[in-house]
Amino acid sequence: MARNYSLRWRVNDIVVASVLAVACGLIFWVWSNAIYPALTAVLALAPQFAPLAGGGWLLAGVLGGFIIRKPGAALYTELLAAIISGLMGTEYSWMVALSGLIQGIGAEIVFAVLLYRVWNLSSALLAAAVSGFAMGFSEILIYYASEVTGTNAVIYVACSMISGMVFAGLLSWIITKALAKTGVLSSLASGRVQRTRSEIR
Repeated sequence: MARNYSLRWRVNDIVVASVLAVACGLIFWVWSNAIYPALTAVLALAPQFAPLAGGGWLLAGVLGGFIIRKPGAALYTELLAAIISGLMGTEYSWMVALSGLIQGIGAEIVFAVLLYRVWNLSSALLAAAVSGFAMGFSEILIYYASEVTGTNAVIYVACSMISGMVFAGLLSWIITKALAKTGVLSSLASGRVQRTRSEIR
């Protein structure tokens, strides 16, 4: 049964989304400066597969949307996390903000199409896949237009989507479920749904 929780933001929503953004911003920074370079070094001979290591940058949007469950949450969390990682310092400089905007819009579109009502594994994977598509497609246009073309471009975008589904979609769903069970999300829509289900059981 669908539950009509208010889609209006409260102060608590802003605080939690901001805390998530800070945490994910730190993850983004580590991902940019340590994890991604190491993983892409392994794929140096096949750069079209490099986006398989890029899904970590999509976590904030899907996780923020899934936990807050309000319009704009995915975009806000992803963009703020990207800005924070940029301020901490990465080789991508201010371009991380543009990436965060594009990737956040990708996830936000899916939640909006679903009217902010469907919150299951399928919606998490779909949001992450679209966010991954946005990441891969935009990177080709901005950075690799003359280098990644044809079949390699298709592989590049597909790898972005697959990586997003694993590192952002599946992981966001698991994290949200785990946090909801502890009760720390009880003041949020995601926690109230978990609590209601527990009461029914």
